[in-house]
Amino acid sequence: MRGFGNAGGMGNMAALMKKAQQAMDDMQRVQGELDEVKVEGSSGGGMVRVQATASGMIEGLQIDPQVVDPEDVEMLQDLIMSAITDALQRAEEVKQQRIGQITQGLPIPPGFLR
Repeated sequence: MRGFGNAGGMGNMAALMKKAQQAMDDMQRVQGELDEVKVEGSSGGGMVRVQATASGMIEGLQIDPQVVDPEDVEMLQDLIMSAITDALQRAEEVKQQRIGQITQGLPIPPGFLR
């Protein structure tokens, strides 16, 4: 009958568990930091700007009055959606960068921590 591994294997497992716990602690810290990191998305050459946190919360919206045309509400809607999408993509990039720094070297499948 085979054992559950040698002492070296258990030491490796303990080291991996310790590293995983540290990563979890770091993740909690980073999640709090992401609430403080601000990003901005824009569309229409900056006529519509959206501010968000790196955790994905929309915090502000500015619309240049020149882009407001009562005859073309659809264009304004498209510009707003485009600016929101841009802001959220920037937020995701910052988030993935910060998380990547923590999880580097851990055996975590790609996309697992989305």
